[in-house]
Amino acid sequence: MTDFTHIHPDGGVLMVDVSGKEETSRTAVAAGRVLLGEDAFARVRDQTLAKGDVISVAQVAGIMGSKETSRLIPLCHPVRLQRVEVDITLDHDHHALKVRAFAKSTGKTGVEMEALTAVSVACLTIYDMCKAITKNLVIDDIHLLAKTGGQSGDYRKT
Repeated sequence: MTDFTHIHPDGGVLMVDVSGKEETSRTAVAAGRVLLGEDAFARVRDQTLAKGDVISVAQVAGIMGSKETSRLIPLCHPVRLQRVEVDITLDHDHHALKVRAFAKSTGKTGVEMEALTAVSVACLTIYDMCKAITKNLVIDDIHLLAKTGGQSGDYRKT
């Protein structure tokens, strides 16, 4: 079991010790989408949902969610976020909302999970706000697009 970073040699789990790591600037970008169907898409686009402006509410929810990552994901370190952006765009061809999140921090551990959590929470908020129109909503394609900083170096999805 010595090759596992989150398993104690005597059994059980542990949070990795990052105290020896150097603080570096770290960024991450994640994306996902929610397939809405024609009716829900039109109502979001026209801002005619009874619950209000879906895009603005989902942006705020995504930012708030990113700040709670270490409370939601076991063994994640708390991160001092310096910037989080959540952008949501209309995808007319697929009757969908595309969600993109950017997270930035200077620290000893990366912000990939914070960007992914921001996207996930934004998508869940879109689902919640649109579910009264249709249950035929699909959250999909949540993934990491890019990251910078840290020992593992930079990454860009190809």
